[in-house]
Amino acid sequence: MRILIASDAWSPQVNGVVTTLKATRAELESRGHEVAMLTPDLFRSMPCPTYPEIRLALARPAAIARHIEDFRPDAIHIATEGPIGIVARRWCKRRGIAFTTAYHTQFPDYVAARTPLPASLVWRFVRRFHAPARHVLASTPSIRAELAEQGIGHVAHWGRGVDLSLFRPEGEVHPAFAGLAGPILLSVGRVAVEKNLSAFLDCDVPGTKVVVGDGPARAELEARNPGTLFLGKLSGEPLAAAYRGADVFVFPSRTDTFGLVMIEAMACGTPVAAYPVTGPFDIVCEQSGALDEDLTAAIRRALACDRQAVARIGSRHSWSTATDQFVAALATIAE
Repeated sequence: MRILIASDAWSPQVNGVVTTLKATRAELESRGHEVAMLTPDLFRSMPCPTYPEIRLALARPAAIARHIEDFRPDAIHIATEGPIGIVARRWCKRRGIAFTTAYHTQFPDYVAARTPLPASLVWRFVRRFHAPARHVLASTPSIRAELAEQGIGHVAHWGRGVDLSLFRPEGEVHPAFAGLAGPILLSVGRVAVEKNLSAFLDCDVPGTKVVVGDGPARAELEARNPGTLFLGKLSGEPLAAAYRGADVFVFPSRTDTFGLVMIEAMACGTPVAAYPVTGPFDIVCEQSGALDEDLTAAIRRALACDRQAVARIGSRHSWSTATDQFVAALATIAE
């Protein structure tokens, strides 16, 4: 198939959406599919208000239409609800062309955390955006149930995977961990208000807290938490080495639809402590970590997990299986 993926999230952003799309494109191309990415780097862009790391494309509808028409796709997938996604959706609707969408992010909660808009108002936009899609792809049963409650019922499963050649128990530990007081508690992700990092940093537990990632809240949180080690962005082997060196991976977010970083940590043998909310609820079991409304209690229980068992559970998530699900959804369009 010739597959066009339209996304407002792309490099140099570092987040679960970008990781998912890059891994999916690589898997698709390895199977012989032709993939074109319609992303902000193709157009002039501006920083997103309150979140300058995200670039919003300033593309004329005609320019987006030209990109789509020049590629002549057999199937179109619209990954995000931003400017590119909105224009690509309009292009498909006007021509009567079927397409799929995805619900990657708890968009209503993110907007509510950053603006005065209530989540209920944003859900109206989300329902309208996804209504004409052939399928709305979602990663977990909890998200599919939530979308159904919000009136979005045409949902198909699209799971997530992990690069098991990189994220594995065997290997070096990040050198920055040398000499740190244990246990080492790690969190990885965007350092932003919606990630609820302050809940992790406020936990009264012994050991050393480590944060990997960058974002608009980093300067404030780093100033308020001098005992926490902030390593900035890591990727590849340095990131895997950080996962391996941690005793517990702490995931304090309440707004993620999945949380790729959790299965990356698990694949390295590091148990997860999180809240019992969408994302962790579908990923973390008693053998791979602990869920509790008291995050400190979850951390203490996760410390008792067997790392070999955690790694076995983490290794069950593959990009090959996830891409099978993605292709199955798009195949109905191509036909």
